Parts: sequence; C-alpha cells; structure tokens
Amino acid sequence: MGTHTIKMPDLGEGIAEVELVAWRVQPGDTVAEDQVLADVMTDKATVEIPSPVAGRVLALGGEVGQLVAVGAELIRIDVGAGGEAVPAAPARAPAPTSASPAAAATTPAPAPAPAPAPAPAPAERPPPSAGKPLAAPAVRHRAAVLGIDLQQVPGSAADGRILHEDLDAWLVRRPAARAPGAARYAERNDEEAVPVTGVRRRIAQRMQDAMRRIPHFTYVEEIDVTELELLRARINERWGGERAHLTLLPLLVRAIVLAVPRFPQINARFDDEAGIVTRHGAVHVGIATQTAVGLMVPVLRHAEARDPWSSATEIARLAEAARAGRATRDEMSGSTITVTSLGALGGIASTPIINAPEVAIVGVNRIVQRPVMQGGAVVARRMMNLSSSFDHRVVDGQLAAEFVQAVRASLECPALLFAE
Repeated sequence: MGTHTIKMPDLGEGIAEVELVAWRVQPGDTVAEDQVLADVMTDKATVEIPSPVAGRVLALGGEVGQLVAVGAELIRIDVGAGGEAVPAAPARAPAPTSASPAAAATTPAPAPAPAPAPAPAPAERPPPSAGKPLAAPAVRHRAAVLGIDLQQVPGSAADGRILHEDLDAWLVRRPAARAPGAARYAERNDEEAVPVTGVRRRIAQRMQDAMRRIPHFTYVEEIDVTELELLRARINERWGGERAHLTLLPLLVRAIVLAVPRFPQINARFDDEAGIVTRHGAVHVGIATQTAVGLMVPVLRHAEARDPWSSATEIARLAEAARAGRATRDEMSGSTITVTSLGALGGIASTPIINAPEVAIVGVNRIVQRPVMQGGAVVARRMMNLSSSFDHRVVDGQLAAEFVQAVRASLECPALLFAE
C-alpha cells in the first residue's frame, strides 16, 4: 500500500499552466485505472485527465477555476500492491462486552429474521448536490460568461446535471431578463460583473500578446466570385448525395494551397525569441471556429494532399468537434496559416489578428451582388473581399499583395482549382 501523486501533465505547445474547470471525483472515491479524474482547459481545448492507477482518492490539488502549473500536484491516490484499488473496509460487528467475552467469542448471536422487502418507492430525480452543481465544462463556461450562479439553476437531467436548456430557462425566468413592459424608456442602473475565465481568458491573453509582439498590416482585395459560386452550386446539385457539400471555405483553402509553393514565406511560423522563421512544406490550415465558449482554431492537416471534398468533410468534422468540446490537443495545434470567416455576417472588410506564431491569416468577408463594369457594360456580379493580415517582420507588403493576387486568380477562374 502507498500513495501515488498525479501531477499535471505537459499538454504541449508551450503550455505552462491550465485552468481546472471540473473535478470528476472527490476525496474518498474509489477510482479505476484510466478513469477520468478532472477536466482542465488550455487556450485551445478542454482536456480530460485520466488516472494511471486504481485506488482511493486522498486529496485534490486545487479548486475549480484555479490555474494549475504543469508539473504541480493534481491529485493524490492511495493504492494497494500492484496498483490495485484499496478494498473498502468491511462492516465491523459490535465488539464483545467485557461481561461475557467467552460467550461472545463462542456463541454467535442468532441471525435476525429477514424483514419483508419494502415496496419499491417511485423513482425520483435525485436532489441537487449540496456541493458543486453537476454540469459539463461547456455549460460551466457559458454560465460564467453570462454571470449565472449554477447553484441557483435546477438541473433537468436524470442525475441532476445542468444542461444548456436549463441556462436558457433560467435566463427567461430571472427578473433581470424580463422586459419592464410599460417602462420602455425607464432608466437602468443595474450592473453585471462577468469573470473572464477559461477559453475566454486564454483568448484575451493570446490576442493581447499577438498585438503587442507582432507588427500587423492588413491587405484587402475584392474578388469576383460569380463563376466560383455558379460552379459550386452546380457541383452540389450534381453530386449532393454522393460527396460532401462544398462551401466557399474548402475552395479558398485549395486556392491557398496552390499559391503557397510560390510564396513559402507565407506558410511559416516565426520564433521571434530564437530569431528563426520555419517555412513549412505541409499546409496545416487553422480554421477559426466560433463556439459557445469562444473562438477556437482546429487544424485541417495536410490540406495540400486533399481535394475540396476531403477538405469540406474534415472541416465540418473539426468544427463540430470544437463546438462540442471534443477536439483533441493534436486537432487544436500545429497550424501554419489560418483562415477566418464570419460567413453571411462577414462585413465589408476586417482586420484579423494573426494566430501566433504564424505569419499570415486570411479573412473572408460576405459575398454581395453589386453592379460592376465589365467589357464596357455595367453587369451584376457577386463580389467578396479578402482581408488578410501579415507579420511585417517576416512578410513584405509586395510579397503579401502578390500572394493575395495569386489566391484571387484561382478563385476568379475556378477551373484552376481542379486542374492537375
């Protein structure tokens, strides 16, 4: 028998500390090998920490919401020989009285007659725990962003767990959410302090660091995507039931892949402390994805080896995994260039922030139909702006403009995207 101390593992990519977002066990619980002990959050994803041994929990190494350094004690577990769980102590019989020790030792007490089995009580939902409410990490972070105290929210799941629907219902019921009816122009003096935690805090730190360390410059170019949209619509109509649905995004990724060999400085990562720019042959495209807990960037790996349908399938899978909190550490790291899009809400232009240590990010704005001069006549065309930001320490303005023009050429003549 001994004590096994589990330390916070190294989760990679320069992560020095993580936020403890949920305990799955409590002191006194018996755990099995590979059972999940806690959920922690990096700036990229929520990660489950499993137990390498079986045993009984002795002590927890921190409180929910606390930042835990890599290598710090996370949890202590009491283990038996060979790492087996320590068995629960059997119930003890009453000790013999001093008046009749021999009788107690030699004459067992008669077993009581078995009591009739009680009628089963109707199933009831377990009452909420007096301790920390049960909720998934995504629900906890959404509650934190909305300033909701989960202790006040009743859970609707069978085990009392709080769901997103419970947050929605609580927002409708709480007094602050009710419109004041006749007082449309009444003054309001209420305030709400919302803690910046979890992914939201990590995003803030990374964005601040990127803007402080990287001299950004943004280049905006308009692109005629009329032919691209017509081709995309025809492809989806022809192969809609056989292949993945094509959106603009995988076609843009393909255009970037075609441009990168001519501009290897764009598909790169800059270690500014070591003063080294690493140019990558592989094109690992970060796909900026909005989730309930903030902006996540899952990575489409080896885009250079994928056709648009393969990219479309993988982008959809990665986006769903990120939104559901299931994306792995490997799926959230290692990008060499990032694409960001607000879809139909994309605005006219934007100034995207570089996903350090990359040196370029391509931003997609919305597509609008407007009059354009073509061949001496005014015609209706579908136009879209690309707003791309570059690290001016690594990428010169002319190089950035030439790269965007190469992407534009492929998108305006979409047959080039499929040419071998």
